[in-house]
Amino acid sequence: MRGGGTRTARRRLLAGLLGRCGRVAGVLRGSFFFLPAFLASNAAFADIYAAENPQGIAHFTNVPVRGDARYKRVLRIQKPRFDENVRGSKVRESVPISNSILQRSRVYREQIARAAEDYQVDEALIKAVIQAESGFRPEAVSHKGAIGLMQLMPATAQRYGVHDPFDPGQNIDGGVRYLRDLLGMFDHNMELAIAAYNAGENAVIRHGFRIPPYRETSAYVPKVLDLYEKLRFDLHALRISSRQGG
Repeated sequence: MRGGGTRTARRRLLAGLLGRCGRVAGVLRGSFFFLPAFLASNAAFADIYAAENPQGIAHFTNVPVRGDARYKRVLRIQKPRFDENVRGSKVRESVPISNSILQRSRVYREQIARAAEDYQVDEALIKAVIQAESGFRPEAVSHKGAIGLMQLMPATAQRYGVHDPFDPGQNIDGGVRYLRDLLGMFDHNMELAIAAYNAGENAVIRHGFRIPPYRETSAYVPKVLDLYEKLRFDLHALRISSRQGG
C-alpha cells in the first residue's frame, strides 16, 4: 500500500506540473565558441574562476588575470598528490571523489550504458550531469518543478515522450536524448551544451551563444565539467582494471 500511495502521489504531482507547462519552443541551431583552456587534460586539478565582461557575459578560466578583481573563484579543486611507484608511473595517493559517484551510479549502470551507446553521448558526461542535478536520487523534485535523476522539466519530458520522469529508465533515456540534441545544436561545444541543459537552449541563444550570466548557471557549468573530468579519468582506469582482471 505504501508503494502504491507513493506512486499515486508522484503521478498527481507530475500531472499538476504538466498542466502548468506551455508549448515547447522550436529548436534553433547556431555557431559555436571554442572550449576554454581549463578543459585540457589536467583541468580537473585546477581551481576555476569566473568574471563578467561589460556585456554581462560570464568567462571561465583556471588562470585568472593577476590583479583583476573581477575574477572570483567559483570552484575549488583539491590537487591530488602524485608518487612514483617502482615502475615509474604516477599513482594517486588519495581515493578519487568520483569513486563515490561511481558507487551510487551502479544501480543505474545498465540504463546509463545503454543510453550512452544508443545516443553516442559520453558515459562520464551523463553521470556528471546526473550527479550535479540530483545526486542520483530518482525521487528528486526541484523548487522549479524539475523531476528525477536528470531533473527533467515537464515540457522537456513531454518533448521526449517521457511519461513518468520518476522512472529511472525513462528519465535517463529522455535526459540523454536532450543532452545529445544540445551537443548537436551547439556543434559539440560541451560548455554551451551544459549551460543550455541548466538554463535552457533559448537562454544560451539569446545571450549570443555564450553562457548566460545567471549565478546558478555560472556555478553549474564548471561543476559539471570538473565532475566530467574526474569521472572520465576513473572510468578509464576502471575499464583498464577490468580488462586486466583487477
